[in-house]
Amino acid sequence: MRWLGGRESDNVDDRRSSGSGGLIIGGGIGTVVIALIVTLLGGDPSSILGNQQASTQAPVDQQADDAAAQFTRRVLASTEDAWTKIFAEQNAQYPKPVLVMYRGVTSSGCGTAQNAMGPFYCPADEKVYIDLSFYDELAERFQAPGQFAMAYVIAHEIGHHVQKQMGTTDKMQAMQQRLSEKEYNRLSVRLELQADFYAGVWANRAQGQSVALDEKDIEQAINAAHAIGDDKIQKETQGRVVPDAFTHGSSAQRVYWFKKGLKTGDIKQGDTFNSNEDANLQ
Repeated sequence: MRWLGGRESDNVDDRRSSGSGGLIIGGGIGTVVIALIVTLLGGDPSSILGNQQASTQAPVDQQADDAAAQFTRRVLASTEDAWTKIFAEQNAQYPKPVLVMYRGVTSSGCGTAQNAMGPFYCPADEKVYIDLSFYDELAERFQAPGQFAMAYVIAHEIGHHVQKQMGTTDKMQAMQQRLSEKEYNRLSVRLELQADFYAGVWANRAQGQSVALDEKDIEQAINAAHAIGDDKIQKETQGRVVPDAFTHGSSAQRVYWFKKGLKTGDIKQGDTFNSNEDANLQ
């Protein structure tokens, strides 16, 4: 992944030095694993993990941490440039989100943000939250290393911000009370798959503008999408796959929609709610 200019975004709230440094869990390692499944790349951080604080955290390599922070700012800037142009094509203005970088724990409009659960987008305050230690988690626990794998994660969360601006998120919330848990969960999966599609759209639009991507970069993003599929995580954590309990879609579905966004670069091609083209990929 090679930067073409490498502008850094100013829309960053850097809280790395202001956190408590503690790891909030609330139910032991089992709870953390469940929280990863529920909240990884887009869930509500406060619904699974409690507000109890442990006292230990691994030492931080400051140089590596600063490099990760710079990388995050660059990716955010690239998404800003791409989505500003896309919204302009629709005669609309793109409200740029704030990205909060932290270590350990911080507060959000959706509750407590904690490093055990991965990045997420909070619709209440329209901010993306990421503990930079997740980059190590992505490479080590999920075996999805590489810069573009990390960029895909950020772009997915920005995809949720796009959904908020387009009214998709609010429509989902309005339907929650009218649907059964199973029906609403199915729609939640489609919401996540659309965010994967939007991540692909960003990569399409950023190519040759803010970044230069090669096949290895694309493989990194596809590997990341595959690694965090619900079926793969369920099989690793509980030994079996339960499609009705999916929160983000299968590995094959996530890869499919990311690749479609990457190929088309057209937001009109990403109606995951009314499409059945991925029905046989679970």
